[in-house]
Amino acid sequence: MNRALFLLILAAAVVVPSGAGRAAPAGRADTPETEPQRLSRILVPEIQRTMAEGRIPSCAVALVRGDAIVWTGAFGYSNLWARTPARPETVYLIGSTFKTMAMTGLVRLMDEGKFRLDDPVAPLLGDLKIRDEPPDRPVTFRHLLTHTAGLPSDFGPFLVWGDASPPSLASYLQKSLKLKNPPLAMVEYSNIGFTLIAFLIEKLSGQPFRSYIISRVFEPAGLTDTGFIPRPDMVERLAVPYIVSVKTGAWTPVHWQKASVWPAGIVYGTVLDQARWLIVNLNGGLAGGRRLVSEAAFAEIMTRQYSRFAGPIGHGWLNETTGFGLAWWISERNGAKLFAHSGSVSGYTAFLAGNLERRTGFAVLSNGNQSHPYFYRLALAALDALEPAPAAE
Repeated sequence: MNRALFLLILAAAVVVPSGAGRAAPAGRADTPETEPQRLSRILVPEIQRTMAEGRIPSCAVALVRGDAIVWTGAFGYSNLWARTPARPETVYLIGSTFKTMAMTGLVRLMDEGKFRLDDPVAPLLGDLKIRDEPPDRPVTFRHLLTHTAGLPSDFGPFLVWGDASPPSLASYLQKSLKLKNPPLAMVEYSNIGFTLIAFLIEKLSGQPFRSYIISRVFEPAGLTDTGFIPRPDMVERLAVPYIVSVKTGAWTPVHWQKASVWPAGIVYGTVLDQARWLIVNLNGGLAGGRRLVSEAAFAEIMTRQYSRFAGPIGHGWLNETTGFGLAWWISERNGAKLFAHSGSVSGYTAFLAGNLERRTGFAVLSNGNQSHPYFYRLALAALDALEPAPAAE
């Protein structure tokens, strides 16, 4: 790697405390340190170390407390060739963090009485069949939302500018909806499962999945810069995806991708919108004073569903207390409940984590490939930095 370019990447930082337009000036020796200054002092070196160790071209970070985004920063270059500095408004693929939004869309229909979590899904599928489904152990909504249905992962990539396009939901599921294991045999992270959730949302709501999620999740939550298809002004801010070449060790741009399982996470957004999504969840499913989901449903979402499957998830997030709630990972740490989810599509990594008791949260988006382990550590450092809450003035 070109060392001079790497040093430039670490130097390219935009720190925006409390949503302000520029970094707060350093305090005088006799001036108390402000909250944004304290967070910058703690986190900027951690973020730079994370980027160096993880070989991450750029990232945008946001911290949340209660109802507010209290700190944002962006580091590195969203386009290495053009040396475009990342900003909190930079657009990245948010990957599977979107699964928590899709889950919320489905749970809204549960609140309307359209189904119960332990209902089998097969009666709603019409001509679709779940092949190899045991008659005495049908796939339920709860299974789909906890990755215990027995469906495989799958992805099915297509180049954004290629000649081929992903098939319709019905066509894809008709071909691929086959169990690999019986329900509840194990946890197997399944993109097909969330593709089936999209199909079920269409059946239950009578609306196309995209329009339902936009009107029932994105808009009520205030996610104005999140979308399945980025608007032109979002494309203008879009980060280039990179991987590190095995042969040369250099950052290499890769193709933007679509996928057969697009409802599982082919969604674009900013870290500011990711932070707004954290705020909804840190506040019990409330968005702007209005409920996205009922109190009872939110409690179910944040409850680890199957204790026998507890253990580190993904690349080792936390410990033996971790397991799936509904879509979110649920963990215990220092007497508090944490919820989290990662996202990864070639050339992008995303991560969200929140402390439910302290109502604090961390969000990061990046154009670095498979950077999860580094962001897990950074998330814990950020959540620790948010404690204790500042004293009342």
